Amino acid sequence: MLEGLFQPTHLIIIFAIALLVFGPKKLPELGKGLGEGIRALKEGMKDNASASSASDQSKTPESKEPKA
Repeated sequence: MLEGLFQPTHLIIIFAIALLVFGPKKLPELGKGLGEGIRALKEGMKDNASASSASDQSKTPESKEPKA
C-alpha cells in the first residue's frame, strides 16, 4: 500500500498542495518549526538513552544473605 508513496512525482504534488494551503511566506516557518521539533526529539531520545544506561551502571547488585 505504501510502496510508491515517496516517488518524486508524489513528493512534488504533496509540496505543491502544501504551498497552496499554507502559502509561500508560511511554508519556511513551518519547515523551521518541524526541523526544530525533530531535533529536540532526537536530543531527548539520546538524553533518555544515556540517562537510563547511566542508571543501570550505577545500580549495585543486592547482596543475598540467607534469612535466619
